[in-house]
Amino acid sequence: MRVMVAPDAVVPVPAGLVLAPFRAARFAAAGPELAALTSPPYDVIDDGERAELEAAAEHNAVRLILPRDPERVDDGADRYERAARTLRRWLAGGVLVRDTSPRLYVYEQRQDGHVQRGLVGALALADPDAQIVLPHENTMAGPVSDRLALTRATEANLEPIFLLYDGGGAASEAVAAAVRTEPLMDVSTADGVTHRLWTIEEPAALEVIAADLLPRRAVIADGHHRYATYRQYQAERHTAGDGDGPWDYGLTFLVDATVSGPQVHPIHRAVRGLTLADAVARAEQFFTVRPLTTGIGTGTAGVLPGLLDNLAKAGLDGHAFVIADGSAAYLLTRPTADLLGRALPTDRSAAFRGLDVTVAHLALISDVWGLEDTVGVVDYHHDAPAAVAAAQAHGGVALLLNPTPVTDVIAVAGAAERMPRKSTLFTPKPRTGLVMRPLD
Repeated sequence: MRVMVAPDAVVPVPAGLVLAPFRAARFAAAGPELAALTSPPYDVIDDGERAELEAAAEHNAVRLILPRDPERVDDGADRYERAARTLRRWLAGGVLVRDTSPRLYVYEQRQDGHVQRGLVGALALADPDAQIVLPHENTMAGPVSDRLALTRATEANLEPIFLLYDGGGAASEAVAAAVRTEPLMDVSTADGVTHRLWTIEEPAALEVIAADLLPRRAVIADGHHRYATYRQYQAERHTAGDGDGPWDYGLTFLVDATVSGPQVHPIHRAVRGLTLADAVARAEQFFTVRPLTTGIGTGTAGVLPGLLDNLAKAGLDGHAFVIADGSAAYLLTRPTADLLGRALPTDRSAAFRGLDVTVAHLALISDVWGLEDTVGVVDYHHDAPAAVAAAQAHGGVALLLNPTPVTDVIAVAGAAERMPRKSTLFTPKPRTGLVMRPLD
């Protein structure tokens, strides 16, 4: 089956979940030297970290994924072309080396006792309507445009997207077998994560993995904008008459969530436009509200052990939230049936309606507090102290949430729905620079 994208162009639609072997480009360096050449994904790097990564090594991967505008403008190159020139120079000079044959890569990450393992390969691209690769969040045009310009210039997948699937089959068994052998690479990065890499090249093993994955579905855990970029670039190449090619696939880290999946963290909110007293007064009409006397403060030692412990315990029995402003905090539980009935859309799945983030946005922020759920009213923070500090700075309220279970993310995606923006944070994220995929 094929889907039309232009009058004279079609893109292939895979028969199922396909993760193909490929010839990776990898840094020739090893050990601590290799660690200094890698970076976090592009979308979590701020200006300060970008400068630190550039200073750490001349060949750090950040120069490819977040290129700066050239100092000189008379060479006709913009920053995307500068990244392309850098990539070509590193490949020609032996900084990056291509593997000699196509293969899948087994990638393991260890952090604070947690182990995450999966397969790195070239994912056959599919429209979400095909129910093969399922997004769980919406995308914005700006990041896709940026990543698309970089892909056009470099003709490469420079960092993988991150997918989860519900497995436990032969592909996971192959991963488990590989990690019992000597790794191709073993390196620890400054963020405390140890990274190890193996390869699977034997045709029989690749066939078994392919057969196991084909009938499955996968959910995008991280990389929604990069996946949209993959598909837009694919459409462009087919519209241009280039036919089938490497652009029909995208670099992907595929993890069996049931065997060695990620850790899931909440993304907290800082809500402007109302005081804590006003937030409590409105919430008391629709929630059970209880003041908390431990864990008050903006420092990590104050917020994390106190407020989040109370929140986690309350969340075992249903929806639970903590609201705080740095001087006081309250636990909100047991939203009324009337509130949920009027605030949650009846045409959405039970999985979507049952999410804490859904109740937080549609019931609490929009309905009870009467606030517009937009940027500038609702800000997002990866840790609770930052959310509380932001609320304190702006005279607003921090809204702290429990993490969304992976099973709930998969259920919502499986219902072809999107979660509210900034619903989940999966860690550890794949490290950029360990495996790259030139499109040739």
